[in-house]
Amino acid sequence: MSWGVFMQTPDDARSRNMRAIKGQKTKLEESVAKALWKRGFRFRKNVKTLYGKPDLAIKKYKLVIFIDSCFWHGCPEHGKLPKNNREFWRRKLERNKERDAEVTDYYRAKGWQIKRVWEHRIKEDFEGTINELEEFIKKAIIGSSESTD
Repeated sequence: MSWGVFMQTPDDARSRNMRAIKGQKTKLEESVAKALWKRGFRFRKNVKTLYGKPDLAIKKYKLVIFIDSCFWHGCPEHGKLPKNNREFWRRKLERNKERDAEVTDYYRAKGWQIKRVWEHRIKEDFEGTINELEEFIKKAIIGSSESTD
C-alpha cells in the first residue's frame, strides 16, 4: 500500500479533480453541435486559430458561438465559489469573466457575430436554445450575404 494516498490533503484532491475537467468536447457542447448539424449547419468546433477558441465557428459568415458553463464563467444565477481557497477561486473566476468580455469585445470590434449561451439555458430549454441558435446563425448568414451584394 502506498503512503502517498494517505498523505494527500483536501487541496491536493481538489487540484486533481479540477485538472481532470476538460475544457472542450463536453456533453453539452457535443449535444448542441449535433442538434445544429442535424439542422444542416456546418461549422468547426473549438477552433484554435480563432481568438478565445470558440466552441462553434463559421468563419465564412464571421460567426462564433461560446457555450459558457455556469461555474467556470461565473453565471450570475448559478455560479458559486467553492468553500475552500475562496480568494484563489474569486480571482480565477473574475479573470475568466474579464477574458470573456475581452473576447466578446474583440469579435464585435472585428464585425463578427458572437453568441454566448449559458449552460443552464441549454439544460432548462434545449429545443428553445437550439431554435434561438438557429435563428442567430440564419440572421448572420443573411447579414453576410447582404453585405457582399
